[in-house]
Amino acid sequence: MRRYGLSESQWEQIKDLLPGREGHVGGTAADNRLFVEAVLYRYRAGIPWRDLPVRFGDWKNVHRRLRRWCEGGVIERIFRHLAADRDNDYMMIDSTIVRAHQHSAGARKKGARIRPSGGPVAD
Repeated sequence: MRRYGLSESQWEQIKDLLPGREGHVGGTAADNRLFVEAVLYRYRAGIPWRDLPVRFGDWKNVHRRLRRWCEGGVIERIFRHLAADRDNDYMMIDSTIVRAHQHSAGARKKGARIRPSGGPVAD
């Protein structure tokens, strides 16, 4: 398994929820697993879409497909399915996963005036 790839057990949990699977009405997706791993790679690595490695295909197509899945409720359906699992330790989020912007540390902005009470003054 690649660093940002899905394990077999993770893939088994979601593969039947995805559109374009074998035996599903409509077109068959070229490779749902590669697409899901591309999206995971992009968000876990924190890179712009344009920097998505070539092995995942054209970044514009990956982004377009993700947008269609979001609008069609596919992503929400996956999250609801995973959230229903009581042993969902793979969905735990802590500060090692969520990145905060450098300005979220609470530092004062340049040129911010200070109120007598100690807080910044809104302009």
